[in-house]
Amino acid sequence: MIYVKDLSFSYTKKPFLENISFNVERGEIFGFLGPSGAGKTTLQKILTGQILNYNGTAVVNGTEVKNRNNSFYEHIGVDFEFPSLYEKLTARQNLEFFASLYSKKPKQIDQLLRSVHLYNDSDKKVSDYSKGMKSRLDFIKALIHDPDILFLDEPTSGLDPSNSYDMKKIIKTERSKGKIIVLTTHNMQDATELCDRVAFIVDGGITALDTPHNLIMAKRARKLRYTYCENGEKSGECLLSASSSDVMLKKLMQENRLLSIHSSEPTLNDIFIEVTGRSLT
Repeated sequence: MIYVKDLSFSYTKKPFLENISFNVERGEIFGFLGPSGAGKTTLQKILTGQILNYNGTAVVNGTEVKNRNNSFYEHIGVDFEFPSLYEKLTARQNLEFFASLYSKKPKQIDQLLRSVHLYNDSDKKVSDYSKGMKSRLDFIKALIHDPDILFLDEPTSGLDPSNSYDMKKIIKTERSKGKIIVLTTHNMQDATELCDRVAFIVDGGITALDTPHNLIMAKRARKLRYTYCENGEKSGECLLSASSSDVMLKKLMQENRLLSIHSSEPTLNDIFIEVTGRSLT
């Protein structure tokens, strides 16, 4: 569904994206992860046909993006990081207008509004919406024509935990229908929870590409932490690979004095920093 090979692009004479290659299959959530300015949004703009003067190959739904026509947009939905809505129109009017731009039969507007808890505010002007409400409305706008491919740029940014949970539940439901979802984010928790595969992007290049699980488990759980009682609660730790030779741990286990014990696995954020040498800020 998405095939990218040796993709390069520059805003100036200095390269910005270089030698990007990957593919995304049907029914997959694919994440672009990286700090601000790494090239994530630019790559998304290329894949959605907003930037055409790239070098290399970028095929989306069977179409080389630089050769796309209006029918290309019948099959993709885009949720920008910053909402693109008509503020003087109501939420319902916005959805009705954007639905009219497609030849495909739209999804039920009431159902979409209910899915993100905006039904009771559907006849309120968007100018009166909060930032989070606009984000939720912009998200379902991308779903209105039931596209085969969704491009989501920081979809949960600015949302409270409850609305973020609901948003991610909808994203997983869309994947279960066999759709492709390309997620651009610097939120490692979202990436770990949602993505089937992720690509680390730093300075315009992909530095790692794999499943979140494989990236994390390649480093393994490095430490074993435990607490025990000895004149109050105390703690200790050892390397997991050396736990069998840790004298204190063996003694505590024999005397049944352990209060807690757990392994400490690296997070996806830890892996990103180790692989790229960069943080996400």
